[in-house]
Formats: sequence, structure tokens, C-alpha cells
Amino acid sequence: FMQIKSLESALEEANKEIQRLSYDESMNLIKNSPNVIIDVREESEVHATGIIKNAIHIPRGLIEFKISDISSINDEETNLLVYCAGGYRSALAAKTLKDFGFKNVFNIGGYDEWIQNGGEIQPSI
Repeated sequence: FMQIKSLESALEEANKEIQRLSYDESMNLIKNSPNVIIDVREESEVHATGIIKNAIHIPRGLIEFKISDISSINDEETNLLVYCAGGYRSALAAKTLKDFGFKNVFNIGGYDEWIQNGGEIQPSI
């Protein structure tokens, strides 16, 4: 009998394993430790709204393929801070990265939340 996992159970699992940071916690990590911020939204979303300052865009569907291209993830101390529009895709993408062996992976939630808190953004390239 095949057991199909529901989206809810997948998200629940991801949220158990991946720490969800508040804006203040995210800023604290960004200021005080080596980090890479990863935007996992779709290309169209990034073009429409911009991107968190200094973030790298890797669409959710390409995370497994592109993560090894990021040369700044060079040691285990680097924190990977993942976000999307609302915090759901980022939870799943962050869990994927953890499953790939990255240790310090965090879900920093949604882009709108970042903006509402006064977070810095930049136009997408």
C-alpha cells in the first residue's frame, strides 16, 4: 500500500526540522555570522517585486540543481537563510537543503513580512 504524504504533513515535518526565524532573529544572524540568503520564489515573482538585499535567487524547483554553484557556501558555519512569498515553499526548500547535508538552514519566511519590517531590498538583476 502506497502512503502518499499530504502537503500539510510535509510542511509539518519541515517546520519541525527547520527553525523559523522572526525578522529580528534573521537580522541578528545576518549581522553577526557568515550567511547566504536564498530566494526560492519563481522568476516572475522576483522580477515583479525585487529581492532581499544581497539575496541569491534559486527557484524552488531548481534548488537541488543550483545549490552547489554557490561558491560562498564554503564551510559548515555559513547560515542558509531561505525565504519565499509566504514562508511555505521556503520551509520545504530549507528541509531539502538540510536533507542534502547543510547544517545551518533557517526559514526566514516571506518577502512581504520582510518589507513590512523595513528590511532592505534591491531590484532583481
